[in-house]
Amino acid sequence: MTTIDRPHHASLASTATAGAIAMAVAMGFGRFSYTPILPAMMTDLGLSPADAGLIASANFVGYLAGAVLGAYGWAHGQERRIGLASLAATTLLLAAMGLTSSVLVLSLIRFLAGVASAFSMIFISGIVLGHGLLARSEHVPAMHFGGVGLGIVFSSLCVWLAPLAGAAGLSASQADWFTGALVALVGTVVVALMLPAGPVSGNGAAREKPLTWTRPLTVVTLTYGLFGFGYVITATFLVAMARDASGGHSIEFLAWLLTGLSAALSVYLWRFAVPRFGLAGVYAIGLLAEAVGLVLTVSLPLPYAPLAGGLMLGATFMMITAYGLQIGRHLAPESPRKALALMTAAFGIGQIIGPVVAGWLAQRTGSFAAPTLIAAAVLFVCGGVIVAELRRIAAALPR
Repeated sequence: MTTIDRPHHASLASTATAGAIAMAVAMGFGRFSYTPILPAMMTDLGLSPADAGLIASANFVGYLAGAVLGAYGWAHGQERRIGLASLAATTLLLAAMGLTSSVLVLSLIRFLAGVASAFSMIFISGIVLGHGLLARSEHVPAMHFGGVGLGIVFSSLCVWLAPLAGAAGLSASQADWFTGALVALVGTVVVALMLPAGPVSGNGAAREKPLTWTRPLTVVTLTYGLFGFGYVITATFLVAMARDASGGHSIEFLAWLLTGLSAALSVYLWRFAVPRFGLAGVYAIGLLAEAVGLVLTVSLPLPYAPLAGGLMLGATFMMITAYGLQIGRHLAPESPRKALALMTAAFGIGQIIGPVVAGWLAQRTGSFAAPTLIAAAVLFVCGGVIVAELRRIAAALPR
């Protein structure tokens, strides 16, 4: 490496690190920490399963709203500022969750947190992935999206360690939320120091053109939306499934920890399969592998089922997210942010519908087996559709 190359690579590594920390804050804490904190919230606040579902759905609706808003051109030239503001909002909203017991207020907070998560995903990912794309780096997206898994790991550790701090006068769920907010604050400051001015994209500073819906882009967006339906059922109810297992709270912690650890490594490890199967091929394999994981979640004996479910969920869902969005950007080179935003919106619709269907079926059948198997069937269909369209999609991707 020449002395001229070193600053460039150092800058790229700094950008990827900033992206990873941003995803850890916005997604690992801002979105997914609700899952491990929920059992303590239900105990401390007397929330019913219906209340818990309403609060969770509010976050998904906010994520969808943020994705739709992010698709328009109002943020042109302000992506970095909006992304950082979204991380700061995430920090404040995490703390706010520990300040109220009102279901309505909690739902409003989670709605706003969903908007902030979507903005962070769209605008900060646009900056980081843009740099990685121009540098033709496979490490940047792997590190960037791996941050979600690291955030899940740290959020699960925070939930486990927060009660040990023995904060006087705080309930268990309050300690969880305030600890998460403190970690998110530190992460936000680090991102503000490291994230470059941007975004960097193939079309320079020009405003993006209207999105052109080709057949490959339509197929990928549709399957990405259905993937949102399939993944969110396990992601929402995995800890509830673990609570029914014989291992008690330790299984809950381990199941979510395994989810985060496998998610953190997944994008990096799956990239070794890309030269053999191509970006779209690995995307299809991930959908099919996650479907198998869902089947294992309800077919293995307890307490192994939630552990296997967490491992398989983490090993696939971030890779599918990362590669799906990369494919979308490649298929819309003149409007990559619009493609990313609208794919995120499709994903948001899927994950709003998923918990509603799962909750209704679980209440009628007495278990999560039926909704989980339906989600697996949806993912199997998605994988099959991508396989059927593989040649068209691969032909439309840059070589």
